[in-house]
Amino acid sequence: MALFGKENKDRHDRLSDRDDTRLVTEDSTRKEAYMPEPEPTLPAASGEVNAYLGKGSKVAGKLTFEGTVRVDGTVEGEVAAQDTLIVGESAIVNAQIIGSTIIIKGKVTGDITARKRVEIKAPGKLFGNVTTPCLIIQEGVIFEGHCSMGGADAAKGDRKVTPFPKDDRGEALAPKAAFSDGMK
Repeated sequence: MALFGKENKDRHDRLSDRDDTRLVTEDSTRKEAYMPEPEPTLPAASGEVNAYLGKGSKVAGKLTFEGTVRVDGTVEGEVAAQDTLIVGESAIVNAQIIGSTIIIKGKVTGDITARKRVEIKAPGKLFGNVTTPCLIIQEGVIFEGHCSMGGADAAKGDRKVTPFPKDDRGEALAPKAAFSDGMK
């Protein structure tokens, strides 16, 4: 019980009684070594959010973003994100969405077109069609809609369909299945 006993309390008292200011004030250059200031980083380079629509916010119309954006409020209309769009757990989005990467944790109603990927994470809900080369659906989410993953060709609808061969009467032949009930 040394972690919660008297030994820990005595150690804490010794540390608080120690004069730490002499370590920092002896030389002004040493002060920087003990309390360095963080280097400023560009939001796009570090993967940080460039724009944020907070919980309780409501926006209607056409939104266009450069960089990463996070939505935790309510959006209606159209959303175009040049980079990543993150739909937070508290977000309700009723919009057509176009972006590079779209991550859904909230509720989205509308069609989505993503150049790189769409991720639906629990407890996310998506009611709409998706066009993307990569779709990731985590366990516990709801996805109601169609997905097209063929890239630009799939989005245009240039798919080639091979029909079933037809019999003499002009009806399509379906593959035959053999069923046995064990009786002759």
